[in-house]
Amino acid sequence: MAGYFNILDGRKGLAVLVDPDKQEGDSLDVLLQQFSQSAPDILLVGGSLLFQPIHETIVYLKSHSDVPVYLFPGDVTQLSDAADGIFFLSLISGRNPDFLIGNHVVAAPHLKNSGIEVIPTGYMLIENGHSTSVEYISNTNPIPFGKTDIAVATALAGEMLGMKQIYLEAGSGAAKSVGIDMIKAIREAISLPLIVGGGIRTPEDAERAYDAGADMIVIGSHFEEFPEQMKSFLDLRR
Repeated sequence: MAGYFNILDGRKGLAVLVDPDKQEGDSLDVLLQQFSQSAPDILLVGGSLLFQPIHETIVYLKSHSDVPVYLFPGDVTQLSDAADGIFFLSLISGRNPDFLIGNHVVAAPHLKNSGIEVIPTGYMLIENGHSTSVEYISNTNPIPFGKTDIAVATALAGEMLGMKQIYLEAGSGAAKSVGIDMIKAIREAISLPLIVGGGIRTPEDAERAYDAGADMIVIGSHFEEFPEQMKSFLDLRR
């Protein structure tokens, strides 16, 4: 298995976020059927709060697809040695120590023994018009939508702290995606790969995010409802 950054290889990428509570059984099979035409670069698996075991979903995805699977954990319970790697998320937009370093300390020995690839990721919540699950669970406030200066400074701090990528998150089912001006400003300020997720519902939304400087976009909720639209987003990669 090639490493995560070799998978992307400098291209614009698309990741599909799979929430085990929302996509299981038949709905997961419908999603996987879309891969027969064109597959995303990676699958991310996780959620703010899960009732279904994450390990079973990852094993199923690995046995029915060749797409690399990475953990996108909402907390320290969402780990599995079956994954190819993990986005080791540090919520740098918040001030909750559990999501900055606390959960990471608990998870580190397990990840060391598992041998899966660990991608340190500076995770930034951006206000999108309404409260999100991750905002509530993490007990943190998002960066206000128009506060580009704060977002840029936060992303810069993440780079200086040694993060390997920055993830701008509007939240699952966001009313609006991360602002184009904010994406552009962060892209100009940092040299790290830049990921944008939340509120991307149309190929036009995706195209604007790519043009503004996103190296990869992440789509979850939209494909839960409209999996047949995946190809139109995948065709935008370049």
